[in-house]
Amino acid sequence: MSRVMLVDDEESILGALRRLLRVAPCTVGNKTYTLEVETFVSAKEALARAREEEFDLFVSDYRMPEMDGIEFLKAAREIQPDAARLILSGYADLNALIRAVNEVGIERFIGKPWNDYELVAAIGQALAHRDLLQENRQLANLVRLEMGDTTPEALEAARLEQIEPGITQVNWGPDGSVLIDPDLLKD
Repeated sequence: MSRVMLVDDEESILGALRRLLRVAPCTVGNKTYTLEVETFVSAKEALARAREEEFDLFVSDYRMPEMDGIEFLKAAREIQPDAARLILSGYADLNALIRAVNEVGIERFIGKPWNDYELVAAIGQALAHRDLLQENRQLANLVRLEMGDTTPEALEAARLEQIEPGITQVNWGPDGSVLIDPDLLKD
């Protein structure tokens, strides 16, 4: 289940997004994401919730009264740096787009009114990209561990390895698949 936070000062926009994400399949390649959506009309309330609960994706309107979408996503990134970020906007402001990319590292800038298919595809792509980044980080940590790294990640992996030998080791097949040791399947 992927947790998505939607932030827009217009309740009708949030309702339309919520309905769309409830019925439209969010599929990228052969992976389908099941979405759990929370909506907020207040960016400040949304940030308070982000401090309590982890989200995989933040989708924000650009123009909001309390703070603009870039400020919101910047604050959300400080709280949850691994979450993906998208901006929705009815304003085609090139400077805002450049600022969003440079300051926040948004995945996509989506115009209002949006195309349902493109929006759902963008959400799926953002979630798939987030998954890939997390997998790459885990693999990099394993490589560092094998090279004798003493970072906190490497030390944690070593601790886990002491508790459950082999837990941090992956056997890869020539096609990139994970090979499971048949001895581990025995009771």
